[in-house]
Amino acid sequence: MKQRTKTRNISLSAILVALGVVLLYFGSIISVLDLTMVAFAAMIIIFTVLELGGFYPYLVYIATSLLTLLLLPDKNCALYYCLFGGIYPMFKSYFERCTKTISWILKLVFFNAVLTLIIAITLFVIGAEAGDIGFEITVYLAGNLFFIFYDIALTRLITAYVLKFRKMLGIDKYFK
Repeated sequence: MKQRTKTRNISLSAILVALGVVLLYFGSIISVLDLTMVAFAAMIIIFTVLELGGFYPYLVYIATSLLTLLLLPDKNCALYYCLFGGIYPMFKSYFERCTKTISWILKLVFFNAVLTLIIAITLFVIGAEAGDIGFEITVYLAGNLFFIFYDIALTRLITAYVLKFRKMLGIDKYFK
């Protein structure tokens, strides 16, 4: 029975990786959808954290990241996924084990570190021109506001999935 569960989990992980690559590919070819597809691909990691646990979320994240970096025509979508969208759901599950205040501090520090890294890669690796300091401050303020709304929406979506949709879709029968 244990071998059967491992086989099922590996197979499901492979399917989730393929789905993640397809979603991120759509975000890559339709640049307006890049952040939207990163958010949808993050849902795959959330599902993996909730249903499979263990090392499977990391496996799905690493495989999806590597494949998107190799295959996508526009690497921005892959970069956003690798640095934030794919890894954040796993960090979120760890951060939310702390008190609410500590959790939010850790989340905001993580987001701002990732945002700084993305800006640095954009400036120094890709070679984009730097904006003025007012623009940088606006990017951080808008980014943090967006992140707070994103995290709240993600928490509500996870809660709805666990309390309502999981049983309604019959998923609870397969993952015990």
